[in-house]
Amino acid sequence: MTESESTTEASADGVTARYYETDEERVLTFESESGTAAVTQNIEGYAMLKVRPTADGDELERYYGFDMALDHAAELLGVSQHALPIPEAADDMGM
Repeated sequence: MTESESTTEASADGVTARYYETDEERVLTFESESGTAAVTQNIEGYAMLKVRPTADGDELERYYGFDMALDHAAELLGVSQHALPIPEAADDMGM
């Protein structure tokens, strides 16, 4: 997987989010002092979301809804789902 040229970022409350696209996936990663989490979706944007500990990590769970995937990612980081910053380009992830 190669990361595209355009990565967008957002930061809030000690969490940094990065959104980018590869040849196969849309990738939203989160990083904080307590760890990392990633939410991915196929490049076409219609498949279930996968939650992973890192962008290249093994899949932990799949979700239809973006909110449910974000909740799991927040749990991995030990923060509230509402504390996760979402770059504008990632707003439409999920089914």
